[in-house]
Amino acid sequence: MQSRICEMLGIKYPIFQGGMAWVADASLAGAVCEAGGLGIIAGGNAPKDVVRAEIRKIKEITDKPFGVNIMLLSPHAQDIVDLVCEEEVPVVTTGAGNPSKHMTRFKEHKIKVIPVVPSVALGMRMEKIGADAVIVEGMEAGGHIGKLTTMSIVPQVVDALSIPVIAAGGIGDGRGMAAALMLGADAVQIGTRFLVAKECTIHENYKARVLKARDIDTVVTCQHFGHPVRTIKNKLSKEYDRLEIQELKQEEPDLAKFDELGQGALRKAVVEGDTDYGSIMAGQIAGLIKKEETAAEIIDSYMSETKAIINDKFNQWN
Repeated sequence: MQSRICEMLGIKYPIFQGGMAWVADASLAGAVCEAGGLGIIAGGNAPKDVVRAEIRKIKEITDKPFGVNIMLLSPHAQDIVDLVCEEEVPVVTTGAGNPSKHMTRFKEHKIKVIPVVPSVALGMRMEKIGADAVIVEGMEAGGHIGKLTTMSIVPQVVDALSIPVIAAGGIGDGRGMAAALMLGADAVQIGTRFLVAKECTIHENYKARVLKARDIDTVVTCQHFGHPVRTIKNKLSKEYDRLEIQELKQEEPDLAKFDELGQGALRKAVVEGDTDYGSIMAGQIAGLIKKEETAAEIIDSYMSETKAIINDKFNQWN
């Protein structure tokens, strides 16, 4: 199953691993690269030295192409831009901002630039400034989300752009991947399923909550204030709900309270294993996940299931 994105990036399979902050380190990303996908190290809010160490680690794990996700609102964003150029990182994905001011520099260092976009308008803007492809993420995804579903937004972006489109959000197995490809996507990005990869170094408590999740166990917090975030519901999400109800009654809501409540919450879940007051970011497909597997096993299952589904449907129609 070759696609334009495989040819462009030199990867075997059209599968990206999401650049999840505090989660996507060299261990996970390197395993995904070795399995034929595009592993991505998350820059998040980490300083330059921390991200450099992960880049050096992944170069020891694999000689295959990999990426770094740059969160453009991070106070260290410019340092990470400098770093990926210095380290000759093959691929950069971007989120939480516009990468236009960095595009010339990226291009000078022959870096493929793939922004995450939530709408047609932003996708068109990214193509205009020279993006090599875009990741279109629906609200089914875990973490910070937009307002449109994957099923609705992907074909609209595909119709509007000429560059490759990577579909993300709600793609939990080969059925989801086949659907994304039928919508016109050139590849898929997977996040939640890789949370339970054996090479993923998050706390075992976090993995256990994902494995126990049911179809109705994710919720979206801060829908009226700040940036909506999808997590597995827990005591923290209930606190967000309580605060949101309280602040909706105020003439001038205190938005700082939301920042205070969420301060360090993702680290609490990922590193400390606090599944009560940590932010357990996960997508709606968490209910599909039943076991821990290696990154290679996960990618193999996506590919074999996708091929079987497409072949079966083709045979039925012919």
